Amino acid sequence: MAVAGTLLAPPMAKAGESATDKLGSILPLRPLGNTGVNVTCLGLGGYHIGWPEDEAVAQATIEKALEVGVRFFDTAESYGKGRSEERYGKYLTPKYRDRIFLMTKTQARNAGSAKAHLEGSLKRLKTDVIDLWQIHSLENPEDADARLTEGVLDVAIKAREEGKVKHIGFTGHASPYAHTRMLENETVRKNCVTCQFPVNPVDAAAKHSFIGTTMPKMVENNIAVLAMKSLADGRFFATKTMNGKVTWTDKNPVIPDALSVEACIHFTLSMPVSVLITGAETPELIEEKASMVNRFAALSETARKELVEKAARFAEEGKVEYYKNEELRSGSKKEG
Repeated sequence: MAVAGTLLAPPMAKAGESATDKLGSILPLRPLGNTGVNVTCLGLGGYHIGWPEDEAVAQATIEKALEVGVRFFDTAESYGKGRSEERYGKYLTPKYRDRIFLMTKTQARNAGSAKAHLEGSLKRLKTDVIDLWQIHSLENPEDADARLTEGVLDVAIKAREEGKVKHIGFTGHASPYAHTRMLENETVRKNCVTCQFPVNPVDAAAKHSFIGTTMPKMVENNIAVLAMKSLADGRFFATKTMNGKVTWTDKNPVIPDALSVEACIHFTLSMPVSVLITGAETPELIEEKASMVNRFAALSETARKELVEKAARFAEEGKVEYYKNEELRSGSKKEG
């Protein structure tokens, strides 16, 4: 069972640093790697912002996130075929751009597509600069190699030089080895400051674990960890609707007879992550998760291992982490 038990949560922002801004109180801050930037430890996931059919619900969710102290906002050009970015461009950046940290992503496989994605993102988001632009959804080591060869990172570096992007990173949920392959490239090590991947107790118990494989490498290279899928993309809930959207079945949904939502959020925040990016498609959901963050106290190594042990059988079944590469789950993929 892979458990990064000796890794601890990073420190909050320096003592005495303001925990408020002109919008009100903000959630606890953590350093974004070695960038010199502090970000709220909870971020709003843009994938869910593209879900509501009612524009008013999306707007209310964004505004509630700001109200409860979230200042990190995630999205991607592919989310809702651009609808997520468009909604940020309508309801977030016009009034709050100077108060937030804005991140978007590109799934481009070549330089031409990356350039087009960037220009589209800037237009939809109604901003001149993106705080963090990430190479999105790496599938495996070969995919990482191909995107580098096809110039996607080169486009990101040029965009940073032109002032369109402040920071660069990469993401993925299918294979921890895609991320470690990226670090074999010197240009990646010199230019990428963030890496986004799943962080939850089921992953920690899995054979092919991001926590056990990817996280130590990122910490070693001073690359900030952005946590996603802290609830395994909703697989910690009793039910999900047919279109993949989460259905809450009670006040504290769990992996059946195993883990609570709050325990999983606290587990993730007890790891060396800069921000936990959470999905929330209603104001109530982001408010509830922010309240869980406000109750956070770092879990001991023993407490984390206990949660991993409770989740171990779900890792063995391979149904919770459906988003990992099928070859990894079947054991046929080489571990490097």
